[in-house]
Amino acid sequence: MLSIIPPELIRIVVGMVAVMAFVAINVLVLVYAERKGAGHIQRRPGPYEVGPHGILQPLADAGKLMGKQLLTPIGADPILYWLAPILSFLPVLLLFVPMPFGPVLTVQEVNLGLLLILAFAGINVLATLLAGWSSNNKFGLLGAARAVSQSVAYEIPLLLCVLCIAFQYGSLNLSTIVEAQGSWPWQWNFVCQPLAFLIFLVSSFAETNRAPFDLPEAESELTAGFHTEYSGMGFGLFFMAEYANMVVVSGVCAALFLGGWKGPGIDGVWWFLIKVYALLGLIIWVRWTYPRVRFDQLLNLNWKWLLPLATLNLLATVFLMKVF
Repeated sequence: MLSIIPPELIRIVVGMVAVMAFVAINVLVLVYAERKGAGHIQRRPGPYEVGPHGILQPLADAGKLMGKQLLTPIGADPILYWLAPILSFLPVLLLFVPMPFGPVLTVQEVNLGLLLILAFAGINVLATLLAGWSSNNKFGLLGAARAVSQSVAYEIPLLLCVLCIAFQYGSLNLSTIVEAQGSWPWQWNFVCQPLAFLIFLVSSFAETNRAPFDLPEAESELTAGFHTEYSGMGFGLFFMAEYANMVVVSGVCAALFLGGWKGPGIDGVWWFLIKVYALLGLIIWVRWTYPRVRFDQLLNLNWKWLLPLATLNLLATVFLMKVF
């Protein structure tokens, strides 16, 4: 029976199961790391009561979310209301398909892997819009409008930075880009593309709605933004999608600019994971260190600074590739 099933199909199924387990474990670990990180940065202990040093707190949180009753607000569109959190989380699993965790640890080699990631990542914007609009809540609608304008704005410089690397190597395959880089830090792309690396990082914060760019979820003026009306696992799916997207942008950044699974000594999946978790640590540190910007400052940073700089950097890359 197994001989009838194509090996590629078996590889994809096994890979997707591994991806789902990887995402679930990362969400639990990152929830704990974020809360403990926030506590230590702001001179608080963080979770401390459930398990040694609060290590079982993520499991308690998950149990609480799964045990809560799912309610649909009066006047909300029930189909779109419950479709939104599903649309927010499910496409995230596909973003890991072309991710090169190691020399042979890729779910599926895709020549247009970067294009696939950028295309499916955009579905989260639609999910956010549906969540805010279908909730019949003015704060949710304002949060959704902010999310759309923010995501559309910051996708442009992020895409231009990705194009710089794609033009440099003539490929949209993440594995090809990683293999073209060396094992030592000065052979990684952040050395020859420092401006693209910096713009990519800033745009990633905005694309994942992380502080100081978490304006769609600004508690100070929007209660909880686009997911104000969600509770239980409706909120839980948005929460899981945010942390999964953090892992995705960190993985893409590690592959494009930091050599992926290559590193001093022996290359392997451990180097990829070290780089990903170092970037995740940076994301958590920034959230609990810098204050939230105003929405006009957020958009001005993109349209007045990041977009022109990313455009000039792309033109310079194209010119140098053509000449040399």
